[in-house]
Amino acid sequence: MNSAQQRAQQFLEHEKAFRLGTLLTESAHPKTLHLSQTTEKDLPAAIRLLQEVDRDIPPVAMKVLQGEPFQALRQRVLNAMKDRKRIFFTGCGSTGRLSILLEAAWRNFWQTLKHEHARIAGKIPDLEEAAYSVMAGGDFALIKAVEGFEDFPDFGRYQIRQGGVSSGDVVVAITEGGETSFVIGTAWEGLDAGADVFFVYNNPSDLLCRHVERSRRIIEDPRIVKIELATGPMAITGSTRMQATTIELLIVGAAIELALTDFLKVHLSGQDFQQLGFEPTDPNKYHDRFIRLLEQLETDPSIRQLAAMVALEKEIYARHGLVTYLAEDGMLDVLTDTTERAPTFMLPPFRKFDDAYSPRSWSFIKNPFLPTPQAWQHMLRRLPRGLDWSIETYKSINAPPVVQANPPRLDNTEIYKFQIGNEPDPSRTDTADSALLAVCTTDQWPHLAPALDKDWGPFRRKGALLIGPAAQTGRGDNLFAIGCDLPSSPLQLWEHLAIKLVLNSVSTATMAAMGRVVGNAMSWVSPSNKKLIDRGSRLIAQLAGCPYDRACVALFEAMDEIEQMRLRNEEVPSPVALAIDRLKCRSKG
Repeated sequence: MNSAQQRAQQFLEHEKAFRLGTLLTESAHPKTLHLSQTTEKDLPAAIRLLQEVDRDIPPVAMKVLQGEPFQALRQRVLNAMKDRKRIFFTGCGSTGRLSILLEAAWRNFWQTLKHEHARIAGKIPDLEEAAYSVMAGGDFALIKAVEGFEDFPDFGRYQIRQGGVSSGDVVVAITEGGETSFVIGTAWEGLDAGADVFFVYNNPSDLLCRHVERSRRIIEDPRIVKIELATGPMAITGSTRMQATTIELLIVGAAIELALTDFLKVHLSGQDFQQLGFEPTDPNKYHDRFIRLLEQLETDPSIRQLAAMVALEKEIYARHGLVTYLAEDGMLDVLTDTTERAPTFMLPPFRKFDDAYSPRSWSFIKNPFLPTPQAWQHMLRRLPRGLDWSIETYKSINAPPVVQANPPRLDNTEIYKFQIGNEPDPSRTDTADSALLAVCTTDQWPHLAPALDKDWGPFRRKGALLIGPAAQTGRGDNLFAIGCDLPSSPLQLWEHLAIKLVLNSVSTATMAAMGRVVGNAMSWVSPSNKKLIDRGSRLIAQLAGCPYDRACVALFEAMDEIEQMRLRNEEVPSPVALAIDRLKCRSKG
């Protein structure tokens, strides 16, 4: 038995807790079963299929917004603000990036208030530091998932303990599947510290309790408030970066905004509140506004613009070209979508500036106004929080021996090696094709437009994706305008939701057009944790027509083969796709 077979056997025998095929978020959505075929024939129709699944969100959102758990979250966040306590958002992967986005949006509110409304800010306690995000792997994982962190609750416990969670704080633990060990660890640690703990997840509670023991324990604990957001399967099977994190952003964002509005009303006059431009609202308005946003993104003009952008990106990537996005205020939204393409569709991840050998990422992002350290700080609205853990730390949290022997480098020095600032980068244009595309809301466009004309190097194409009211074309064929309302709100929630929905459609349709999706399954996926190994094995079994155990062995064999390619600094295929090809060849032979 070779090494790959031994590791596969180890997974099959000892990691049955990560067999998650029964979960709703891991199942195939009936509306998008033929997404890849539709993309080949009719790109606008494919985009409509993706948008149809977003329609699963409003009925669930309405029920949750009217429910007691949502009201409890709103009230306890308000209480934490009154008592000068803190609000922790925790997550892993997509929910980790969501947690960081929520903290940044919170900080942006307070920073903007002090800068633009100093008189009003003087009447309110400064609570900028009240929000704190905990992502598995720290801020480094914004760019690239840190292998293994997701699978260990002790890692989550240690990270939130490092953040200083204490009695009276609020912990919002967010996990799309409801089973992520790291996030569950943060919830237990928050409870042990005396915090109010909310567990936010996207699978039915009864299903989780039947099939996942670690989930059952936390769901059945009466001390923890559960917010179930099960909308059904994702548009792409298992791709929880789509509908799952969209409704999480809507619901958690609404609770925080409403609590913040309640707090402001205590301290401000009606005239002061009106000057801030926030409409007094109720939970139901979030449901109505979200439906309005979906309707606007579904119009024929919006669909045509989305399809045109997908066609442009497909053409560039098919020629082995690269896309570089420019963004400023929406940079975290764009970076989130851009980095999440890598594990979802097995694309080369962002590479560090001192790495001239790894394959270049198909897409990248830059702030045109600031050098990298300041660009990171502007994006996060704070200094990055990298992890600088010693070998002793990893030992104390029961890290696997392989991690203890070679701890990952996740500190700020490593984070700054991802040059998202305005430094020149010839590697983005030294290709067969290249594009520089600004991404922003329409009110930011006058500020960002001049940066597009700066000498960034010989980009073959330049353009922009504009999202918001009165979006207009007029700058050439590569300006894509998506018209929609963006009501003012404390966390700029509607800007974040609009950008997310638009980029989800663009990036997913582009990858489907590039052949990285079969039906509605991610045939190109990076099995970087145990959940993804299970998902890859299930997909191989389905598409190659073989038993799960055989598929698992084939996956580990493909992973070994690809690791050798990676050591040669080659752009590697998906081990899932490679395993399927190998099994099909053997069956024919």
